[in-house]
Amino acid sequence: MSEVSFGPFLLDPSSTRLTRDGVDVKLRPQAFQALRTLLRHSGQSIGYEQMMAEAWDGTFVSRHTVDVTIGEVRKSLGEYGRWITHRPKVGYCLEIPASEELVRTGWHYWNRRTREGADRAIDCFKRAARECGTDFRAWEGMSTCYLMLATFGMRAPRDVYPEFLEAHARAVDAGGLRPELRCNRAHGLHMFEHRLGDAEAEFTQTIRERPTYGTAHVRSALMYSTLKRFDKALDALDHGSQVEPLLATLPATTALVRMWRGELTEAIEEGSKAVELHPYLQISRANYAMALECAGRLDEALEQYQLGSVMSLNLPWMRALEATCLAKMGRLEDARRLSGTLEQLRRTEYVDAYYMAMLRDALGQRTEAFAELERAYHENSAFLYQIEIDPKMEQLRDDARFARVSSREGKTPGKTR
Repeated sequence: MSEVSFGPFLLDPSSTRLTRDGVDVKLRPQAFQALRTLLRHSGQSIGYEQMMAEAWDGTFVSRHTVDVTIGEVRKSLGEYGRWITHRPKVGYCLEIPASEELVRTGWHYWNRRTREGADRAIDCFKRAARECGTDFRAWEGMSTCYLMLATFGMRAPRDVYPEFLEAHARAVDAGGLRPELRCNRAHGLHMFEHRLGDAEAEFTQTIRERPTYGTAHVRSALMYSTLKRFDKALDALDHGSQVEPLLATLPATTALVRMWRGELTEAIEEGSKAVELHPYLQISRANYAMALECAGRLDEALEQYQLGSVMSLNLPWMRALEATCLAKMGRLEDARRLSGTLEQLRRTEYVDAYYMAMLRDALGQRTEAFAELERAYHENSAFLYQIEIDPKMEQLRDDARFARVSSREGKTPGKTR
């Protein structure tokens, strides 16, 4: 029997090794043999006698011993343990969902971290859900894609966040509320529902259940920053670096928090590190460029914005940041030209209004800037969570109209209470 891949697992009979996403899974030798037997007859029921003959090499053991061993296998597979079923008088069966290949392909597309990749991934996950509606992975993949589209400003959160909530609920119903799903829900509570107390409780529980989950530490840092608890945010990032030091979003987020805190030298250092480690991650370029801009190093900031714009054609807000930088440099014609391009693009695609508000203001269009902020609230922009701490928003915050816009009713469509 050669290596067998199923779900996130890889079983290697030659080395009696089971891994999940490349990480070893602890499994005693007898449990390993039982899993190997189940995989050899995937989709078929195996009675006690056959299980003893193959997994115990014909040695007689009690049915209780077999049950306990299969229980160990189920536990080692975590949420995937439900793929092993038992029917009295028939035996045990490992049934890998027919949606397996579609789920695998969906995550492949998701890993592109682009709008097109997310759309193709969603198509795969939807087809997987139609083939096997009880496969929690299909719903989890779908919900993760919707959350990414909303978080990175690829689609209007007002439109895709409800899709996230629906798919997330289906994933929880099918597979339980695991730490990854809890973290996603907490992120949504923070970014799009602005229920910070609820978000903090969910992040705390996520980290309690899985302390080594770096993404939970990073996302909680964003939430603490919204609350202006910057020391707590940096502590969260420090914990994240200890448990998952190569997580791509760590240096980019640290740069952002340092910038919000006014520590521009440190923000630039972290931004430079983010770009060096993860040059093709959009937020690495954007956050580094914003730190440079806030420090008055506009030529360097523009270079990073332009690189980010070329690499991230599906993120129009990056072009808005580029145009704002151009306006601050006095290159008003170039800035207006980019602004016109973005307005043209708006006829067919989503263009986030938060950074368009900054662009309008940089062009001396203060009234239009506040109209953009109104639009940002209406569309539930992914960047509104930082509106009270973003140094680039300072001039608009000093305007009396800012309070009226930011405090108006219904400012977060899709909010649930």
